Amino acid sequence: MIDDVRRRAPYYWSDWKDAWDYRVVPATVYMYFANILPALAFSLDMFTKTASSYGVNEVLLASVLGSVVFAILACQPLVIVGVTGPITVFNYTVYDIITPRGTSYLAFMCWIGLWSMIMHWVLAITNACNSLTYVTRFSCDIFGFYVAFVYLQKGIQVLTRQWAAGEPAAYLSIVVALLVLIVAYLCGIVGGSSLFQRYVRKFIEDYGTSLTIIFFTGFVHVGRMRSVELQTLPTSKAFFPTQDRSWFIHFWDIDVSDVFIAIPFAILLTILFYFDHNVSSLIAQGTEFPLLAGLLGIPFPNGLIPQAPFHTNSLCVTRQASDESETGAGKGHTTRMVDHVVEQRVSNLGQGLLTLGTMSGPLLIVLHLIPRGVLAGLFFVMGVQALEGNGITLKMVYLARDRSLTSAADPLSRIQRKRAVWYFVALELFGFGATFAITQTIAAIGFPIIILILVPVRTFLLPKYFTREELSILDAPTASPFTMESVGGNHGEDVAVISDDPGVTDRPQSSEKPDEDDTIERGEAGKTTSGNLQRGLRSRSEGVVSARKGLSFSTTL
Repeated sequence: MIDDVRRRAPYYWSDWKDAWDYRVVPATVYMYFANILPALAFSLDMFTKTASSYGVNEVLLASVLGSVVFAILACQPLVIVGVTGPITVFNYTVYDIITPRGTSYLAFMCWIGLWSMIMHWVLAITNACNSLTYVTRFSCDIFGFYVAFVYLQKGIQVLTRQWAAGEPAAYLSIVVALLVLIVAYLCGIVGGSSLFQRYVRKFIEDYGTSLTIIFFTGFVHVGRMRSVELQTLPTSKAFFPTQDRSWFIHFWDIDVSDVFIAIPFAILLTILFYFDHNVSSLIAQGTEFPLLAGLLGIPFPNGLIPQAPFHTNSLCVTRQASDESETGAGKGHTTRMVDHVVEQRVSNLGQGLLTLGTMSGPLLIVLHLIPRGVLAGLFFVMGVQALEGNGITLKMVYLARDRSLTSAADPLSRIQRKRAVWYFVALELFGFGATFAITQTIAAIGFPIIILILVPVRTFLLPKYFTREELSILDAPTASPFTMESVGGNHGEDVAVISDDPGVTDRPQSSEKPDEDDTIERGEAGKTTSGNLQRGLRSRSEGVVSARKGLSFSTTL
């Protein structure tokens, strides 16, 4: 832990100074909506299934504490922390198990948090994060696939509950949810296309989802739709808990036996947080990127998937470059490349402070105006976007593609044994199916164990059926060797030796030179400083995914 701090401390000031970049503005706005609205929708689940123990204000406060503390103190501030779908399942499953005993639910949850805190201390002191060296895309993709389907499932559940308000409200909610999905998705397509001027499509890409939510919140009040009574978010008094209680939980008002009964629940929570949070950190520093709750009676916050990689993606500075993989008639086409990532702490802190402001009276009134159909639409947007970039989805698309139209440059085309791709995808889908199935039962609280089992399955069993070359293509490391240096590197790979000079590694230097005609898309009307450009090009030429800022994973504590 001391070494982590020593490695990270020299770059702490630059985390604030480097925030002087336009990319921070759209990233902050986007993550505010992408974090708060799904969390609020999850609060509907907990509000209904925990007898109002958790509501909007509890979820907002959990997100605020997670964001602000993490942005200021964490070694990897790009990770977005908040209330997740898996923790929602955990919370109401514990409620279903413990309340029939007559035990105080919030006091019991507090003891789960206290025991889990001690376990996290043990994990941190023993440097247990080093076991992340065994985590690959196999388990991350399965977990990400599961989380994406949780978002889609929750969106459907939100819509099915609208029938209680009548058929007109239900059908209007369905239409609005689908429109939110379509419009927000089209904004992303436009942002990555060649339509319009660069600054226009960047604006659409950066603010399209946020503006879509705002537009359709007002859209339902136009014309005859105004007469349809739609269900909205239930809110409470500003800065007060949902129930008539104080924020501080009387955790001592509980039987001694229940204190120890909380231990196995704390073990499951620790497993979930250990995997979920660290995987969020890994994916936020993926190879594609150059780069105390229980006492208050609030849900436990941790790293968010897919928000964490979405945050990093929103901070990417891109450029147009010649597509070297194109041949023949396609030669000369350009492709969009990530030049560098604006690594800083301000966007995470900013969205956390915006969330804190949302707990005020006026903004709670605004939240109360948001139709649940809009929230369902945002669930669909998040789920579809997460599925679109998931490794399982990409492999399934490859298998369904016409072989005659498949590019020879696709890495999967290098696999001689084509059945290996089918078998690998089948195993990933089986792992997803097992995880998703158990969460639909009373045994849902045990799903973190299945997720954890995926790691040794990949490390020790899969090499018996797949060759080393096949696995290197089917299951790439989650993060680059440079990023994984602090946990001993990726399993089976040599650890890169890093010199004292932040700009020097022992890795081969690329001969790639920036094309003078390349356009840096910074969202700053084409302006860029030479310092930022040189820093970004240096990171890219060295193959550094997250500069030197994302080395530590001892962030769970």
